[in-house]
Amino acid sequence: MPHFTKPAEGSWTEHFGLGTEPVSYEDSISSAHYELERDAIFRRTWLNVGRVEQLPRVGSYFTRELDAARTSVVVLRDSDGEVRAFHNICRHRGNKLVWNDYPGEETNGTCRQFTCKYHGWRYNLHGECTFVQQESEFFGLEKADHGLVPVRADVWEGFIFVNLDGADTTPLREYLGEIGEGLVGYPFHKMTQVHRYRAEVRSNWKLFIDAFTEFYHAPVLHAKQAVAEESRKLQGIGYEALAYGVDGPHGMVSSWGGMSPPKDLSMVKPIERVLHSGLFGPWDAPDIGIDELPPGLNPARHPSWGMDSFLFFPNFMVLIWKTNWVLTYHYWPTSYNTHIFEGTCYFVPPRTALERLAQELAVVTFKEYGLQDSNTLEATQTMLESRAVTEFPLNDQEILLRLLHRTAHQYVNEYRQQTATPVRVSAAS
Repeated sequence: MPHFTKPAEGSWTEHFGLGTEPVSYEDSISSAHYELERDAIFRRTWLNVGRVEQLPRVGSYFTRELDAARTSVVVLRDSDGEVRAFHNICRHRGNKLVWNDYPGEETNGTCRQFTCKYHGWRYNLHGECTFVQQESEFFGLEKADHGLVPVRADVWEGFIFVNLDGADTTPLREYLGEIGEGLVGYPFHKMTQVHRYRAEVRSNWKLFIDAFTEFYHAPVLHAKQAVAEESRKLQGIGYEALAYGVDGPHGMVSSWGGMSPPKDLSMVKPIERVLHSGLFGPWDAPDIGIDELPPGLNPARHPSWGMDSFLFFPNFMVLIWKTNWVLTYHYWPTSYNTHIFEGTCYFVPPRTALERLAQELAVVTFKEYGLQDSNTLEATQTMLESRAVTEFPLNDQEILLRLLHRTAHQYVNEYRQQTATPVRVSAAS
């Protein structure tokens, strides 16, 4: 496993060799750089697009609009029960194959075959072209040569990933590395009570990841979420992570347990006292059938542990809470200064009305925190674009920000080197 013991000397940032110099945010305010990220990152890495529970039976499917990767994909369960993915394009004239009322909206359902709305070409669940309208009018057409274009798909712990790079042969588990391996065995499949949020945010996709990979902002930005006395205490002591981990492009931060459950009920809101819940989730953890945490969770084995946050590059985050619930974040770029944020809360299905209310309080509290973060990020984006300041200092709690931006730059630089066109110099006349 990656190293999680706090260095005896120096800092986490220095320990992982990420540099301590001020950083530039030009990568978040340049439209030209974003166009490079689309091809260098989002068309060349494993992207999480959903979970297997979204495909409960043969013929179940959903679509994913991957604007940053310049495509749309259909993810389905075929007649053999396997998960497959295809580019969402008809082989006749390039029409989007699967959509309902609005071509840009994602959809889902169950079917035996897909039929193009434009000219009626049909495809089975293995992507094979099975019917061509007025086939005799074509010139030597072979349906077997015109199946849907496949996309690599694989499943890790119930999470479905796709990879659009036909030349990349890296297996998913290898890509997720030791950090991913350290979570194998956690019972994600038991958390089928799902609540989803989706928001269009006017900031670069990396800026929102930045906000959710450090706790430095929490005592200030989220101060009003706590009662006055608790807010003053938090601003005085701050939030300090228990451990950080870096494994290739991926990273994690392990954090303290906060107020779940709180030692002093007077420090939380009345509704939280009644429902035994709040931002950190329901205080009464359900039994999820594991006696020992996977090695990747609470790697410091700290008694005050409360939550681990894992960043799987480029845009997928998994947060696992001590009280046995899970949050996932996705950041889907739509331009250099806009993206779609998705926050999904996973719980063990509630057995009582009180358990349901406790879960819903956690969900709406998370929404409020998310709104505070996103509002701040839009203010950040506008001022970064002013370029009045071009270099910014980061502290040791902001280690994963350095990792994210450095990794994104590495992918872009490698792509530019691999695709660079040689400069042609004409002979002097």
